[in-house]
Amino acid sequence: MAGLFHLTTAAGRRLWRLGVRLAWITGLVGLAIVSGFTLYAVTMLPPLHPWHLERLSEEFTALRHSNLDFAGYLKQEEKLFAEYHAKVAGWNSRDEAYLFSRFNPESPVNRLVDGAPHNRSFRLAQTQPKGQALLIHGLTDSPYSAKALADSLHARGFDVTVLRLPGHGTLPSMMVEMSHRDWTAAVRIAAHDVASRVAPGQPFYIGGYSTGGTLAMQYALDSLDNTALRRPDRVLLISPAIEITRVAALASIIDFFSIIPIPLLEKVRWQNINSEFDPYKFNSFPVNASRQVNSSTRALQESLLRARESGRIKQLPPVVTWQSVVDSTVGSLGVAERLYGQLDGADHQLVLFDVNRQRVLASVQRPQAGELIERLAQQTRRYQLEIVGNANPDTAAISIRHLAPDNSESTRETGLAWPASLVSLGHVALPFPPNDPVYGFMPGSGHNGVPSIGSWLLRGENGAVTITLGSLTRLRSNPFWSLIDEEVGTLVASDLIRNAEGSVACTDLVALHPLHSETHPYNSASVPDCARTLFPS
Repeated sequence: MAGLFHLTTAAGRRLWRLGVRLAWITGLVGLAIVSGFTLYAVTMLPPLHPWHLERLSEEFTALRHSNLDFAGYLKQEEKLFAEYHAKVAGWNSRDEAYLFSRFNPESPVNRLVDGAPHNRSFRLAQTQPKGQALLIHGLTDSPYSAKALADSLHARGFDVTVLRLPGHGTLPSMMVEMSHRDWTAAVRIAAHDVASRVAPGQPFYIGGYSTGGTLAMQYALDSLDNTALRRPDRVLLISPAIEITRVAALASIIDFFSIIPIPLLEKVRWQNINSEFDPYKFNSFPVNASRQVNSSTRALQESLLRARESGRIKQLPPVVTWQSVVDSTVGSLGVAERLYGQLDGADHQLVLFDVNRQRVLASVQRPQAGELIERLAQQTRRYQLEIVGNANPDTAAISIRHLAPDNSESTRETGLAWPASLVSLGHVALPFPPNDPVYGFMPGSGHNGVPSIGSWLLRGENGAVTITLGSLTRLRSNPFWSLIDEEVGTLVASDLIRNAEGSVACTDLVALHPLHSETHPYNSASVPDCARTLFPS
């Protein structure tokens, strides 16, 4: 017995020593990572400017403003922007970084956007709305990134509210202290207001772009368990952040030394410091932004798993997602596997925009770009899959390949084609039309004599201008936006018919979806005969 006790004690001591060593190793690795990042930030990042350092005190937080309704949220936003304008007015107008920035009222980018009114929450209202929608923008973005989708829904008779998330629209420094709890609180406040406007028989949509898609999906999942949350009738997602790289978890520790009150260490709060030339998107990126989106995506994945295990996932409203198969910001794998791998029902739809597969480009394309599509096309699915891509390798013409859950397949032509020299879409391109006055790439895009940012294509040496030339090659608008717009019309008309149980007049349907044709079929048994005449299958 004594021998057994001795062996047990010896084994326990060995385990203890092993645990202590692992703790030391973990601590040393963590210290090395933190020290390495601190050295990088202090020595390699460009100088900080007032918009990286100064703070605004009137921003919404869940802790201080949880009792507000949406009208109160907008009043608080009014105070915030008054404080913002007063702050900016006191900055050095002779600083070159300020002169050409979004913060100078006289800068070209502010002329481009007439003072950037869509950095704030806004609502597109109808005299007699047919439905209500809440849309949410992405990380570092502004409500402008949801404007095209808002316009599309508004054209079909919806009141559309676009929410500005806390930490956005004013100074990039406000992202240093924002929290995903603030985002969630703001979304619930806005959703409660929008849902209260829904008349009997009208649909309620919630949607979002990038991190806004994360929050919209989280709300939909929360509404399955929380009866105080009005369940949406449909969820619309563009490039949603469902999963980000595991390296993002390092955001929890890498800015550790920023707590030391030394001005030099303020840079440790930032992953990137760039010129702020974009009127509707911050170009600088703080460590905290990674931390908060990481928290949001992890919470969403846990909610998806719980809903799947409980069976409540079947109660989710239809989820429609538009995603580029190549997405260097959030990736496409998370959408395909983490989200749609959990969804259950043929009402859910994933639309993937493929890369340009013309044979002449094959030698410069990465084979991995098509692997996800090929795998999804071959596996069993419980949702509708649409692939937007080349009709064949010898043409730039675009077709849509539709794959149903029962493995039936159909293809339709679109009349669209890849523009010359364009090899793929991407994360920042999907939500904007190709002629967007701010981000459009088409010739002539712009406003007030200022060309759109999406049309800038400069060549030369880095250092010749205040921005990196490589940042201008990324596509900022979607040549196939019309496909999203038409699909929105299809979804809205279908939902209105379903909600009204066939009582919607056919003349109303024509107004809702003037692009009706055989390419936009309605297959629901609830569609009245007159609608089938207008929208033949």
